[in-house]
Amino acid sequence: MTVRTRFAPSPTGFIHLGNIRSALYPWAFARSQQGDFILRIEDTDVERSSQAAVDVIIEGMAWLGLDHDEGPFYQMQRMDRYKEVLAQLKASGQVYPCYMSVEELDKLRERQMAAKEKPRYDGTWRPEPGKTLPQVPQGVQPVLRFKNPTGGVVAWEDKVKGRIEISNDELDDLVIARPDGTPTYNFCVVVDDIDMRITHVIRGDDHVNNTPRQINIFRALGVEPPVYAHLPTVLQEVTDADGTVRVEKMSKRHGAKPVTQYRDEGFLPDAMVNYLARLGWSHGDDEIFSREQFIEWFNLDHLGRSAAQFDEAKLRWVNAQHMKAMDDRELASLVAAQLDRRGMEGDRRLPGICALFKDRCDTTVALADWAAKYYGPVKRDPEEVAKHVTDGVRPAVSMLAKMLEGVEWEKAAISEAIKEVLRATGLKMPQLAMPVRVLVMGTAQTPSLDAVIALCDRKTVLERLAAA
Repeated sequence: MTVRTRFAPSPTGFIHLGNIRSALYPWAFARSQQGDFILRIEDTDVERSSQAAVDVIIEGMAWLGLDHDEGPFYQMQRMDRYKEVLAQLKASGQVYPCYMSVEELDKLRERQMAAKEKPRYDGTWRPEPGKTLPQVPQGVQPVLRFKNPTGGVVAWEDKVKGRIEISNDELDDLVIARPDGTPTYNFCVVVDDIDMRITHVIRGDDHVNNTPRQINIFRALGVEPPVYAHLPTVLQEVTDADGTVRVEKMSKRHGAKPVTQYRDEGFLPDAMVNYLARLGWSHGDDEIFSREQFIEWFNLDHLGRSAAQFDEAKLRWVNAQHMKAMDDRELASLVAAQLDRRGMEGDRRLPGICALFKDRCDTTVALADWAAKYYGPVKRDPEEVAKHVTDGVRPAVSMLAKMLEGVEWEKAAISEAIKEVLRATGLKMPQLAMPVRVLVMGTAQTPSLDAVIALCDRKTVLERLAAA
């Protein structure tokens, strides 16, 4: 059997990290099993769905490298197929028209709640042997309800939550088509999963309540349901206006960012995959791993049962580890894109700049901040200048500038020039290096001074030292 998984987002808003994790695991499972990963867009909420949201879903998945083998399929383009299956269920007597109005339903629920009963449809229009149905009201278009089995339980072995059993008597007869004939979500999902031959449904645990209803529809259609794995929620900290910190389900309402914003903020796709993978799954104590290792190790047996909390500081640490391990030329291409946004153009020095500064950075934006000092003007903090560029050190800075005019422009020769100035003036390295760093790079904290200067062009260094 070929493993076939799917990601089925609703395009009703931008896709955030909590959403995309529900794409990562089915993608990884399909890849680990040499199976197929299908992208399906569940766009039946016509009023809230938008093409812009679809574009962001596809763009975010492409950035993260979550490639799909089939799709995207759009539910709104499959309406004829859903109606065909509805007709099949009608013919077999497994759906029936219900003429109960919204007002009648509301009153029924009010009565049930007043009696401390679970609010649910009471089966008024459900045909049963020997039962007399109410008279069909004039001019009313009915909904279609699915005849849920009575008695017994719906049970499945969830790959995350273990065995789940729901009594059929807890489930009322689900509306599977609206008065205009448009099929509803739970019915469409089942038809899609059958037609797309989905073997494993890996999705958020907010769908657990839908699962028994969907299983009963599968069986009514003579198809065994797929394997289910319901993932725990991704949580985030939310700070209220009064400063109170709460932990809530990740959502855009609580400040979750679009996935594509992390790309723009300088995170690496492989680091994002690494971080998201650990947000609900583990392989022993391994914290940092490649995409290839993740696919090799991934299975459904090590998915966590507890909700995971998003931690941006941890994400930044993971990103920093991936940056350190990344090839400098490959990293330079990402930094070049960040520079381009600032109207700057990198050159052949950029891989060397990345190699020198990447250990100090947790995003490509932070690395581009360093690189920008080589390709544009430097802003100096007046307090830093006043602290380090003193009258006592200015003669030494001038002497270094003079020596740098004639040395071979490479690290060893620049290092020797610095040492010569120290010998001539009796200064210690920090007494000279700090003011030179402030003048050349705008900050007193940089990597080795000779390496920093060697990557600058001579003219820029001399101009900046002249500012002393």
